Amino acid sequence: MTGESPADLTRAEDALALLRLVGRRGAVRAVLEWLARRTGAAVALVAGDGSVLASAPDQPTAEVPSAVRELHRRGAPAGVVGAAGARTLHLVALGREPYLVVDAVGSHRYGTLLVDTVRILGLCWHLEEAERTSRRTELAQAHSREAVLHLLMNGNVAAAHRIAGALGSRLPSPARVYVVECPKQRRATTAERLTGLVEGPAWIVPCPVRFNHLIAVVPAGIDQGERRIVEQLPECRVGASDEVALKEMSLGYEQAFHALAVARSAPDRWARFGRHLGLAPLLGPDGAGWALELLRPCLSYEPARQADPGAEELLGTLGSWLAFGAGASRHLKIHRNTLAARLRLIRKLLGLDLATSLADQSAAWLALRLYTRHPPSPGGPADLGPLLTTPAAQGWARCQLDPLGSATGTVHAWLLADARLPKTAAALGISLPGARKRLTRAEELLGRSLLHAPSAKYELWLAMRALGRL
Repeated sequence: MTGESPADLTRAEDALALLRLVGRRGAVRAVLEWLARRTGAAVALVAGDGSVLASAPDQPTAEVPSAVRELHRRGAPAGVVGAAGARTLHLVALGREPYLVVDAVGSHRYGTLLVDTVRILGLCWHLEEAERTSRRTELAQAHSREAVLHLLMNGNVAAAHRIAGALGSRLPSPARVYVVECPKQRRATTAERLTGLVEGPAWIVPCPVRFNHLIAVVPAGIDQGERRIVEQLPECRVGASDEVALKEMSLGYEQAFHALAVARSAPDRWARFGRHLGLAPLLGPDGAGWALELLRPCLSYEPARQADPGAEELLGTLGSWLAFGAGASRHLKIHRNTLAARLRLIRKLLGLDLATSLADQSAAWLALRLYTRHPPSPGGPADLGPLLTTPAAQGWARCQLDPLGSATGTVHAWLLADARLPKTAAALGISLPGARKRLTRAEELLGRSLLHAPSAKYELWLAMRALGRL
């Protein structure tokens, strides 16, 4: 039996060292760094078009991408090219591409070492590329699912159905909306488990604004689905809406958000929004006529450039800002400066002080709710006041305010202060924590979130206005 040669021993040691790197995170870079140490040369992984994918220890010289492009153009799987300064470029393709390049001084031979390295490096590269492709696919699907929810929030049901169908899913209708609060670091795993806990087709999306919330659109017929979720996910709280049509998804979300405020203090950790009739359905064609007149400057706006936002995009921006405030930039996936520019344009078009006036914010919120709900009445009122004096609106207003009881004064002061806590505390002559505590008590009485869900302050302002208290 003949002994192994030193060359055989070296090759075996190299192969063992390479195999130890395969299971590491970032194995491609680890292999390149090992090869650079092993050869004392500069190494790189370069695509056929010359773009450098990875390198060690430094970025390659300009000669390397040029040599790879030429070799790839000729369809050659390997080659050796002379370079300046008595350097030699050794190039070997991982399949068709990319190319492993060793940039060494002198004419050393690396044939066996490169062949063995390329086999391991090719495996690592394709595994990492498969992981990258999988992540890109998951990210694209997540963005598509979020886009469907965004379309539903804006009432574009037909477009939402088309995208959902293209993703191989269907939207439940009628539906119930859940807002699930969970630890933000476990939101992804919670979403996976939630998918298995909900019966029937469900649409589950991470909230783009609040990073510890999941939004789930589930079939309306599910019985006690919220209870099943909190039993299986003890770290979660769930707020559920009433049954809503898909075109009323924004209402369903607001209801679920308010129910979540109740669930935070409920022993069962879940709550369902009680049947609650909003003001918009009570105002009919006259309300739609008033809303059309208020929003007409936006609806008739023609952007100067094709890339600028049009009428519907401006209304969508307004609705998002009224719901999420500064978080609208995350909701709409736009820069905060872009959001600020759009809001300046909207304020100029509508002539409303949307930045500081709760009265103007409430009017704009109601107008968006009324827009397209009814065919507008040609003789509708030009002012909001007459709409709020109807018996239906008066009855709605009393239903809103009656549960407050002794907390009515606190809420009245808060609304007069345009829902700003420091001004409220000053008006009541109490500390800021004291004002917050009183409003938290009002939240418990109403079963709604005042400090974190803007729609409640809009409805309460409208109710106070309807009863002549503002």
